[in-house]
Amino acid sequence: MAMVVAHDTFARAMGGNEDHEACSRTYIAPRSVMISTRNRGHETHTRMKRWIIKEIESPEAVDALQDALNNIAYPLARALTLRNVDTFEAARSYFRDGLDSLHDPFEYAGMNDAVARVVMALERGERITVYGDYDVDGTTSTALLTHYLSSQGARVQYFIPDRFKHGYGLSKKGLETVLDLGTDLIIALDCGVTAVEEAVMAREMGMELIVCDHHTPQQQLPDAVAVLDAKRADCGYPFKDLCGCGVSFKLARAIHSRLGKNPDELLHYLDLVAVATAADMVPLHGENRILLREGLKQLRHRPRLGLRMLADQAGTRLSQATVRSISFSLGPRINAAGRLGDAARAVSLLLADDQVEATARARQLERLNEERRALDRETQKQAFAQADRFLAGRDRHALVLHHPDWHLGVIGIVASRLVERHYRPAVMLTTSGPVIKGSARSVAGINIFDALTACEDLLIEYGGHDYAAGLTLKPENLPSFIDRFNEAVLSSVSADTLMPFLEVDAEMQLSDLDDRFWAVLKQFEPFGQDNPPPVFVARNLDLVGPVAGVGQQRDHVKFAVRARGSDHPVRNAIGFGLGKYLTDLSEAKTLGTPIALAFSIEENTWNGKTSLQLNVQDLRLEDAA
Repeated sequence: MAMVVAHDTFARAMGGNEDHEACSRTYIAPRSVMISTRNRGHETHTRMKRWIIKEIESPEAVDALQDALNNIAYPLARALTLRNVDTFEAARSYFRDGLDSLHDPFEYAGMNDAVARVVMALERGERITVYGDYDVDGTTSTALLTHYLSSQGARVQYFIPDRFKHGYGLSKKGLETVLDLGTDLIIALDCGVTAVEEAVMAREMGMELIVCDHHTPQQQLPDAVAVLDAKRADCGYPFKDLCGCGVSFKLARAIHSRLGKNPDELLHYLDLVAVATAADMVPLHGENRILLREGLKQLRHRPRLGLRMLADQAGTRLSQATVRSISFSLGPRINAAGRLGDAARAVSLLLADDQVEATARARQLERLNEERRALDRETQKQAFAQADRFLAGRDRHALVLHHPDWHLGVIGIVASRLVERHYRPAVMLTTSGPVIKGSARSVAGINIFDALTACEDLLIEYGGHDYAAGLTLKPENLPSFIDRFNEAVLSSVSADTLMPFLEVDAEMQLSDLDDRFWAVLKQFEPFGQDNPPPVFVARNLDLVGPVAGVGQQRDHVKFAVRARGSDHPVRNAIGFGLGKYLTDLSEAKTLGTPIALAFSIEENTWNGKTSLQLNVQDLRLEDAA
């Protein structure tokens, strides 16, 4: 039987873990004409998405909120209500809560013990090792606490395990390395809450341990000086969803307070907290929303040197930093260090206070990221071709692909892309020594962890959650696993499970989009997990001006629309990844066929000019009648 490991043991999900079954839905009336998926002479693998408008249990709540907020536009009131912002007080908290709304870190179970032990180490001059993780959350956590403790005169060093040599989190090999560094006290960040055996090892080696984590613990906690984790059953801390760097920030503030200093002196660390919060895709409500909003201000106006140099290499303007720019620009470059080599390089960059060193470190991460992207592209090319062969002429509800030379550091990313391409669960496997290891990703409605559990007798170990998991198995079990996993997925499939869908907050008239509408919508930010940009649907739109393919492969499409038969403002629109609709849109423009759009709204700055733009998620040709 396979060993079941807590989900933090494996590569983190790339696609988030929002429970798409949490709210009821209504299909948008099928008034649209189906668009073909022709793309330069061949068929694409993209399926037509269902547009599903989210239902609200009490429609009267939308009307009441609209009145309470000075008659804001109905689509905005509906989008707020779907975010459980359904009263004036809730709206005030959602839009206005600031740093004074943060909870006292001493409400954490174990915080007093953790702080007392760290202060003792400071007073005794003991050697403290900050033991982190190799992803963005782990490296930013490590940089934050290492820098803070150093600023207080601590004898502090840091250690990041190697993905291939040590594995994830606290491990025997990692502890042996830390012992050789002369460590008295280990502070484990973004890991450790399930390391029950490793905590015993550390004590037997003569080292004390503080765990500072945010993952779900097992029934038994590690035997440590303190275990800081809001998900502990006995922890009364009101907010349960901080990322690892957020918990590290809380520990630093608590230590600073115990030392008789003002904890607000540590707000300059919020740029690190913001990067981790965005990259780790934790739910953006409560304290996460506050910390991210304030951290983005820090990033835009007073970023630390390492992040500034990294942004320069990436061609990103931190003065306009957003969750998206963190997730697609800074995050991958920080992650590249741990995926392809030594994640300590990322920590060194974040700690750098010399511009020459910071620039050199940033260039190093840029080169690693280029290498990672090249591996990505080659692995994706091979995986897509193998997937086509795997699915050809077979009734497969899941993809299970294996190549002995695929890089363990990129297979999770490619598994996510396979899910996007084929809209079915995907498992990417590679050979690692005598065993096969892999990453699995899923779609809404199919619990990937449950599917693996149905195959546990074929696995050495596995772990994860609804939408992302990791697994290890013996090579001789692979053929049986492929069939059994497909059967497990099939048992979860309903008539429309494998049909992609797009959830919509509200329908609107394009004429609703005025200055006041945008002023309110902008305050929904920052966007991210559990607080995505609202998606609206507008119908009966005319294409205005040219329709153009964008990008080297014309993968994207750009055009402009206006409400049919009106003199309302023309709105520019861009559809990323919707280049497959280029021919259909051009024909619709020629024939005067109206279209319907599902879109979010954003600002676009080009040549120094900023204007509103529709970020199109999907589109339909409508019946001209």
